[in-house]
Amino acid sequence: MLLGKLTLEAIPYHEPIIMGAVGAMILGGLLVCAALTYFKKWKWLWSEWLTSVDHKKIGVMYIIVAILMLLRGFSDAIMMRAQMAIASTGAEGFLPPHHYDQIFTAHGVIMIFFMAMPFMVGLMNIVIPLQIGARDVAFPFLNSLSFWLFMVGVALMNISLAVGEFAQTGWLAYPPLSGLAFSPGVGVDYWIWSLQISGIGTLLTGVNFFVTVLKMRAPGMTMMRMPVFTWTAFCSNVLIIISFPILTATIALLTMDRYLGTHFFTNEMGGNQMMYVNLIWAWGHPEVYILILPAFGIFSEVVATFCKKKLFGYTSLVWATAVITILSFIVWLHHFFTMGAGANVNAFFGIATMIISIPTGVKIFNWLFTMYRGRVEFSTPILWTLGFLVTFSLGGMTGVLLAVPGADFVLHNSLFLIAHFHNVIIGGVVFGYLAGFNYWFPKAMGFKLHEGLGKSAFWCWIVGFFLAFVPLYMLGFMGMTRRVSQQIDPEYQHLLFVAAGGAVVILCGIICQVLQLVVSVIQREKLRDVTGDPWGGRTLEWSTSSPPPLYNFATLPQVKGLDAFWESKESGAAYRDPGHYQPIHMPKNTGAGVIIGAFSLVMGFALIWHIWWLAIVGLVGIIATYIRHTFNDDVDYYVPVEVVEKTEAQHYQALQQAGVNHVR
Repeated sequence: MLLGKLTLEAIPYHEPIIMGAVGAMILGGLLVCAALTYFKKWKWLWSEWLTSVDHKKIGVMYIIVAILMLLRGFSDAIMMRAQMAIASTGAEGFLPPHHYDQIFTAHGVIMIFFMAMPFMVGLMNIVIPLQIGARDVAFPFLNSLSFWLFMVGVALMNISLAVGEFAQTGWLAYPPLSGLAFSPGVGVDYWIWSLQISGIGTLLTGVNFFVTVLKMRAPGMTMMRMPVFTWTAFCSNVLIIISFPILTATIALLTMDRYLGTHFFTNEMGGNQMMYVNLIWAWGHPEVYILILPAFGIFSEVVATFCKKKLFGYTSLVWATAVITILSFIVWLHHFFTMGAGANVNAFFGIATMIISIPTGVKIFNWLFTMYRGRVEFSTPILWTLGFLVTFSLGGMTGVLLAVPGADFVLHNSLFLIAHFHNVIIGGVVFGYLAGFNYWFPKAMGFKLHEGLGKSAFWCWIVGFFLAFVPLYMLGFMGMTRRVSQQIDPEYQHLLFVAAGGAVVILCGIICQVLQLVVSVIQREKLRDVTGDPWGGRTLEWSTSSPPPLYNFATLPQVKGLDAFWESKESGAAYRDPGHYQPIHMPKNTGAGVIIGAFSLVMGFALIWHIWWLAIVGLVGIIATYIRHTFNDDVDYYVPVEVVEKTEAQHYQALQQAGVNHVR
């Protein structure tokens, strides 16, 4: 009773693949701890990073976790592809069904919640305050807390590998499969609490950046002078605020079904599993646009910068973003065309799905018109943008086709996940964020990424993507349903082996990206950006040093037009030393977010295993820490004028040595 359902049998020691992965994770953790101890960096890690409320450092931590979870999620993907290829030869393969089902659930959950979302939030953290001329976000403590709540979700996700199991229900955990009768183990509980706790963190992030954009813009920056990335991220945060409470409520009802014996989504006592499907997609489809809209913003910034010209159709891009934001709440019902929806429902939501393709097309044509007669520089971010245009267009068209009920009835369970979902998420979201990663890396870290390895990563990704997925488009048309793992028709064998080969090529792309980071760090002095403006940028983030100072801007910029920094460079107003500075008000670091996160992890783990006394300890710890933090008045300080003067003098000196014009 003391440990609830937790026993030694919960450790899957008889599964060599799992134990190997767990061993590798433990070894990696021990090596990191040993390195921190050897170089005496624990205090530095705690004071400079873990307790930081600096939006730039929080953004970097988000992206580090996103890249690590990409490695974890892709390892799941390559195992699934290998299993499918082997199963088509008549062999059983190396993954039994229950293990395969856990892996594909984990793959979906990781890639959406713990790779794409943190990558997006990380880029927002680094870029948005700099783009709008602000010194920080609206609520610095909440920003730190959001990150640590998200980390709890990541931790629970990875603990499920070593202690217990993960859900075998697919990433959306449809009832009745996720109910207690069909999933009596703790797999679904791991899914519930990792999503619930990290989802609260995401909701706090949405509120934080919504207020930041509305209230903290530099003087003169009206809404229609905001950079497109800020606009798209703003609309994405509006969607977070509206849709994530739906996810929270839906998972809460599922939790009550499992823990309290209610019957909201069961097959008996008046429950309705279709209600769950309705609710989860009312969040799920806006979630896709939460991820895609910031990627659209990245492409806008990249295209304008590397074409050396003003972005074509700024106003139409803004309005297209707003239209997509609204329509994203209308198109979700096309997921029910195969579930008995009537002709009126099919018609309305099918047409709405087709209409949402129009503002998306507007964006694509605006980027193409910007490139037209522009001096396109084929750098890594531009290559990711061009790869997106091809891949996403294919994914978008298949999405529109699936809004035709006749096509949807036949292809939803075969082609849908492959041609539509992966094309828009990988081709749109992942390609977009990798473009943003290469684009803003020198701003965050102070040196560029290695260009050759960046291009190699792109070509491996794009070639590998089509090698991995086009065979599955063909198999979908041939009738192979998704998520099959055993006794696969030998007729599909040759195409499944090509698809597995494509996954290996993507792996080569990921290896190139890891090498790119390693080589760039080694060659950082050679790749150093001393100007803060390595690409000839147009927006305000490029007006600061790289990396930006703690306070971002010594004096708040005065915005007079759309491309604020570009215009100031053209007029000769950039790089002027004001000669006089004021003390700058900044927030202090706090460990409250880390501590609340630690107690949340204890509570989540205890609730999963029904260790009720430990769950109470975790909940009391959360409340007590938060109350204590509210009574803490020592939350801010002023950066002295001398520090500001010294920092800015170093920046101006570096600019002069680099031969930048207008420095005075």
